[in-house]
Amino acid sequence: MKSRILVAAVLSALVVPATGGAKTIAVPAPGPGPAATDKVFVTKYGPASAKRVLVLVPGTNGGAGNFAVLAPDIVARVAGLQVWAFDRRSESLEDRTGFKDGNPDTAFGYYFKQQAINGKKFDLGLGSTALYGADWGLKTQIDDLRRVVALARDGGKRTVILGGHSIGASEAVAYASWDFAGRPGYKDIAGLVLIDGGEGAKPRTAKDRADLATRERKLPASIEAAKTKPYLDLLKVGVPFASGLFSELGALYALKQPRVRSLVQDFALLPNSLKPPVSATNEAQFGFAFDAKTSPAKLGLLHTTVGGLAPAGDPRGWVDNGLTPVQRLAQAFGGNPGGAEWYFPVRLSLDLGAVGIASAKGLTKTPLTDRLGLRTWNRSKIDVPLLAYQTSLSKGGVLRGARALVAGSKIRRSVYVDDPKASHLDPLAGSTAKSRFLKAVVPFLKTIR
Repeated sequence: MKSRILVAAVLSALVVPATGGAKTIAVPAPGPGPAATDKVFVTKYGPASAKRVLVLVPGTNGGAGNFAVLAPDIVARVAGLQVWAFDRRSESLEDRTGFKDGNPDTAFGYYFKQQAINGKKFDLGLGSTALYGADWGLKTQIDDLRRVVALARDGGKRTVILGGHSIGASEAVAYASWDFAGRPGYKDIAGLVLIDGGEGAKPRTAKDRADLATRERKLPASIEAAKTKPYLDLLKVGVPFASGLFSELGALYALKQPRVRSLVQDFALLPNSLKPPVSATNEAQFGFAFDAKTSPAKLGLLHTTVGGLAPAGDPRGWVDNGLTPVQRLAQAFGGNPGGAEWYFPVRLSLDLGAVGIASAKGLTKTPLTDRLGLRTWNRSKIDVPLLAYQTSLSKGGVLRGARALVAGSKIRRSVYVDDPKASHLDPLAGSTAKSRFLKAVVPFLKTIR
């Protein structure tokens, strides 16, 4: 009876138009926090009649829009497949008032100049008051993801492949190994697609082992600290929403006003390390902030190989000469849904760190994982095909972790792709002609029925 009620609620969920003809739905997901946050979101690409669904989970500070150019590329090449891009429950915290008219100047004024829209102003302090996000750890995320997987399976009428990018790939592995009251997660899926993430590689040196021990020792204190600062401040500017807002606003300017001189470049809150040293267009400002040659090394999670500043001009423009055209990257961040997560829950990465620590010990039950309620107990039994793709970010760690997962499980078919010339976001927005990830994932998906 309860399952029928849940399905009915899901089918009557809010449907929101998305970029490129896709549809976004809200999926009811009870959990920690107020009722307004008891939902997650899915953007569907491809035919509704499809009998296979690839569910993709975004990475740290990533949103469903990260897959806005990749998903159509995939469904155009794999017949009978839908791609569902997942947005975590923190999406409910995002005030998207400034983006509703699609005008970047409106958004800039609303979010960064406190210009009211219909009498409403952006809440600059939400990250410090919505403390319930401290409980949005791995258990909450896995429960939310299971509701989406169940909806995609439609009672077994459809086959589901689960994948993700970066920390989203780690969530996919955690899901496959999770114990749901005696039923292992891998029973719900027919394959795993790990995009530059997944299970952490085991320590290889004495220093690696010492670092792992230090992380394990500090983990409880970090979880306690997250109770008062529950959301990641990626840019270290004092507000967690900054990286998400700058990503989406910069992308929207690049899409709507690509050759106009950048206003964002003059804004004090944007770190100087992300600003071109010369007057630049909106397109050039956006490309400069993300390109691996110019973006700070510590922001590797945001890196792409896009191109470079034009050699002349005032303002300077942008030259595409990398794996990812700047306009495709802008589409992956500046559309609807957005490509960034404004309030990424720190607890999620901490819990995945705890699972990674246990993984180095064979993913066995430990006092730490038991105390945190992390039920990743079925790693050795996972038996679905796996595709693992890595860029330069992990320095080989992604494939080492994937091979260790395969060696310690019942996985019989695995595909490994090493793409050392690519940066972390290239597989999501790279040109179709140059994307090694697209060339690998399409034949892999065609084999899963």
